[in-house]
Amino acid sequence: MTYIIAQPCVDVMDRGCVEECPVDCIYEGKRMLYIHPDECVDCGACEPACPVEAIFYEDDTPDEWEEYYDANVGFFDDLGSPGGAAGLGPQDFDHPMITKLPPQNQDVEI
Repeated sequence: MTYIIAQPCVDVMDRGCVEECPVDCIYEGKRMLYIHPDECVDCGACEPACPVEAIFYEDDTPDEWEEYYDANVGFFDDLGSPGGAAGLGPQDFDHPMITKLPPQNQDVEI
């Protein structure tokens, strides 16, 4: 099991979760952040750090966002397991599902 990042992160990317992650498994795409399913140790430190409540334990993801599990996993299809987000830096792409989304509401207070 792992944590995932869902729709509320799209076009917001506060990055508070990145600072809290003890294993550096939260990677930055062009429009949202992604948790690497093989690098996440399920500690849950990221979840309360997210001001837009976009992070969920895999089994607790609301039904409306269940496809974000596939987006988080699929983001790493070409990247593999880099072993840490800090060394890799931001990526200039997203999972195709995210790329197709219209711009999200930017009126979020963080």
